[in-house]
Amino acid sequence: MRLLASLLLTLGLNGQTITIVPAPVDRAALIAEFTLAEDAPRPNRATKADGTSLPVQVDDDGKACIAIGFLRAGESLTLSLQLRAVAAGGETVRLRPGADGMALSAGGTEVLNFRTDKAKKPRADIKDEILRAGYLHPVRSPSGAIVTGDYPANHPHHHGIWTPYTKATFQGRATDFWNMHQKKGRVDLAHYGLGANLNPGEAGPVYEKLDAMTGMVDLTGPKESTARWDFWSLRLYDIPDAPKPMHVFDLTTTQTCATNDPLELPAYHYGSFGLRGPEAWDGKDGARFLTSEGITDRKKGDGTRARWCYLGGKTSAGISGTAVLGFPDNFRFPMPLRLHPDMPYFSIVPQKLGPFSIEPGMPYVTRYRFVVTDGEPDAKLFDACWNSLAHPAMVKVGK
Repeated sequence: MRLLASLLLTLGLNGQTITIVPAPVDRAALIAEFTLAEDAPRPNRATKADGTSLPVQVDDDGKACIAIGFLRAGESLTLSLQLRAVAAGGETVRLRPGADGMALSAGGTEVLNFRTDKAKKPRADIKDEILRAGYLHPVRSPSGAIVTGDYPANHPHHHGIWTPYTKATFQGRATDFWNMHQKKGRVDLAHYGLGANLNPGEAGPVYEKLDAMTGMVDLTGPKESTARWDFWSLRLYDIPDAPKPMHVFDLTTTQTCATNDPLELPAYHYGSFGLRGPEAWDGKDGARFLTSEGITDRKKGDGTRARWCYLGGKTSAGISGTAVLGFPDNFRFPMPLRLHPDMPYFSIVPQKLGPFSIEPGMPYVTRYRFVVTDGEPDAKLFDACWNSLAHPAMVKVGK
């Protein structure tokens, strides 16, 4: 009966195709999503004209997702949707408990870790007031090299990939959620979710996700009060046939007021989003920077705006690093940058361009795509990846 049902589903998909509409630019790590009819069979493969196929992932609402490694400018791609028998035990993208939190892996290799235990001290000298959870570290390149740092000796309040504000005003008081050692504010991990698949630890063929929420707690009032909620939606993709090995993940942050009072953000030069590299990259010549505008000098790049920014350095693979790509609909895009003059980190700082506030009932949403690679930073590749954000896949569903 199981074989018969499989055959019927396969027959039901015969002739059903999708076409990715061409764009005027090269695109890499292109994520194509489309919605299937409620009564349509759920495919698991999308086959090209040459017979090669790509995995298809369909969620409970019938939204299908396919990752396409590369599509040239002016090129369309037609795929035939199919349901095929898939060998059991093949690793794809998976979320499961790791050594220091929740680990996301692709192809059996851990890519990133979401820290969930703030009580775990990496060193005895770490003060309790700067212990935190709810951030990404370590992030690894395709070779396995670690490209983020955590609790560095010179700035132990820096944490991999994290999103607190520095200079802020809440209920008329100056607070600070970045410099937790100043005891004006802290960040608490409120909760985190298990991901996109039905069973914890079950792998997805295209992506897996982690949802989490942190609270920025103000400590300057008569009693501590959560000023702002920060919802994270994280997606790690498996990108087949990419131009070179790379790890790709998206982070969407949705920030809301936790009270009826706004969070006011005066003009300032850092905070909001931070990417910290390993301590081995410390010093004026320890890290490599590259922006979408071709700037490699961090002093010249500081205060500029860019579509993407790369931070890398020496690793066991030679050079490894991370490009952070801003989605074009982000507030005050292109990204205003703070490139530190002698530490391996940068911030994306909308308040560099002037003050703004997060108001009650008005969620503040920001999206980033991360491309982690080994070897020399590849501006052409990062441009092609960013093009996939500016020219997202338009999908025509055929019969």
